[in-house]
Amino acid sequence: MRIATTIFLTDETIRPVRLARELEQRGFAGLYLPEHTHIPASRDTPAPMGDPLPREYGRTLDPFVALGQAAAVTDRLGLGTGITLVAQHDPVGLAKQIATLDFLSGGRFTFGIGYGWNVEEAADHGVEWSTRRALTRDRVALMRALWAEEPTSYKGEFGSVRASLAHPKPLHGAPRTLIGGAAGPKLFGQIAEYADGWLPIGGRGLTETLPVLRRAWADAGRAGDPVVVPYAVRPTAGKLAHYRELGLQEVVLQLPPAGEAEVLRTLDDFAQYL
Repeated sequence: MRIATTIFLTDETIRPVRLARELEQRGFAGLYLPEHTHIPASRDTPAPMGDPLPREYGRTLDPFVALGQAAAVTDRLGLGTGITLVAQHDPVGLAKQIATLDFLSGGRFTFGIGYGWNVEEAADHGVEWSTRRALTRDRVALMRALWAEEPTSYKGEFGSVRASLAHPKPLHGAPRTLIGGAAGPKLFGQIAEYADGWLPIGGRGLTETLPVLRRAWADAGRAGDPVVVPYAVRPTAGKLAHYRELGLQEVVLQLPPAGEAEVLRTLDDFAQYL
């Protein structure tokens, strides 16, 4: 089982270049980064992790810029977002960013996407909250039209693009796409419709939820099994053994949003699981 990591990289933490080099040298499989463009100070939305909102949420580095630095100093380290708030992006520009990162990294990018929780942040991007799931699906479809080998047009509910010359392309047609979110029929239906798998936060309850997701996957006519990558996991040997017994091939461990010394000590501790 591959052991990857995630961290809230900020202007106060370890830098992406140092972290990426340490991860690859130590044998970790990947680095996933979250996204928040900003956190409105007048926020009314309750934080899902509880208030007060942790300091790092309002200080996150742009994940694509940081992952570009990580890609430049590594050869094997997987690179991903956990997650990209797709509804808050211009899809034409986001398609270019992702294709460029995947191309320059040799196909190492995983596109983790999500629907978000911060109503005020999304509103500042012009997102009507009730439409964010449909908007995300529409924007992913538009991006895939731009990633197609031949010029391909797309017209959806929220956006359109003409058949276009759009290079570079992601190296494998489209990057692996995983949707984050809480288990449920709506989420599992969306995963089966247009993604490659699921990023379950924390990884609890998978014994019960994995069969449900696999049924939704099969009912949608998808071959094989969906990819499932437990995300932001606080590891124990028993927890990782349980994931292996479930047939999972990758897990993402949570690093502290801290400076070099604390992050490297945590990597030393996590090395027991490699």
